Amino acid sequence: MNMILRILAESISPGNLPGAPTPANPTPNSLTSVAALQTILGVVFGIIGALALLIITVSGLRYITSAGDPEKTTRARNGIIYALVGLILAISAEAIVAFGVKRL
Repeated sequence: MNMILRILAESISPGNLPGAPTPANPTPNSLTSVAALQTILGVVFGIIGALALLIITVSGLRYITSAGDPEKTTRARNGIIYALVGLILAISAEAIVAFGVKRL
């Protein structure tokens, strides 16, 4: 029984917990903060992408319902173009962040 308690105590000692400092990893908080930053930016870029797709959908509906009015058609087409550019930028930014985090 005493041996089981000793093994249990050693397995939950502060040195064995995830994120505990070790000689190979003296500052574990920097790694966890980078992972947290990547997660936060992933959520932000996901929201931006979802908004861009929503704007594309709304602009597409405006294009369909423009009834040939050149001004409405131009505004709808510009909305689609700007949303596509924003979507491409969001995807590129997420790829750059993922690449940068892998290099750390």
